[in-house]
Amino acid sequence: MTTESGPTAPPQKDHGRAGRDLRAAVLSAIVLLGAIAASLAVWKPAFMAIVVIAVVVAIWELRQGLLAHDVDLPEQPLMLGGAVMVVVAYLWGTDALVTATAVTALVVMLWLLHRGIDGYVKTATASVFTLVYVPFLGSFVALMLAEGGRDGGGLDNDGVQGILAFILVTISSDIGGYIAGVLFGKHPMAPVISPKKSWEGFVGSLLACVGAGWVLVVFLLDGDWWVGLCLGLITVVMATLGDLCESVIKRDLGLKDMSQVIPGHGGLMDRLDSLLATIAPIWLLLHYLVFT
Repeated sequence: MTTESGPTAPPQKDHGRAGRDLRAAVLSAIVLLGAIAASLAVWKPAFMAIVVIAVVVAIWELRQGLLAHDVDLPEQPLMLGGAVMVVVAYLWGTDALVTATAVTALVVMLWLLHRGIDGYVKTATASVFTLVYVPFLGSFVALMLAEGGRDGGGLDNDGVQGILAFILVTISSDIGGYIAGVLFGKHPMAPVISPKKSWEGFVGSLLACVGAGWVLVVFLLDGDWWVGLCLGLITVVMATLGDLCESVIKRDLGLKDMSQVIPGHGGLMDRLDSLLATIAPIWLLLHYLVFT
């Protein structure tokens, strides 16, 4: 359909208070979780391949968003370095991860030299931010998976159980907050940053996280009940902060979603925000209080 002033934009479908196409969102979540579960059950390195792909796609999304603000991330060294960081974290642990992160940051800054002086500091700063935000934090997933050995798969492995606990407790935060926010949300938590995030939703996230944390630690990880409560509390705080930080980034870039690669969810970063924020403290908690 056209008018005298040009083509008319297609009408946007109203998804109500949900704010998304729930059918597409649920189907996408089932496919993603199914791929993760299959890789963990069959062969742990296959899950590492999924993590590497997620890191590469997330870097691509950030680059696309920053391009609108004249910041052109050097995606080749960031993607390659990010993939290396995930792999070395899985194979050789924290020392190797720190070293790979430092080397990648230096390579990125050297890579940018050929572009000249103009905008160097701005682009280098955004590149190091991206490096830490996506592949460095994402590499803690590799550290978690490496708990209890780096071969094979199956639910009896500490690393696999840790990954399941991490994913499920973080998802519990999202689901609890979403349901409580849709049903009861009236008091915005941060109206300027994320108008749909409410204090009622935060309470829903808190209850869901604490309950899920207790169940997962006691019955899946065979840990102490109070560790489960700590897991839930840490997760709800970090997941909420991660979601708010992602909202700030999108508002600063003038974006509603980072991309449309996941039907019903938007961009991959729109789903990784909570996971990236929670993985490091969850790994630290489980590494020292459950797996040792």
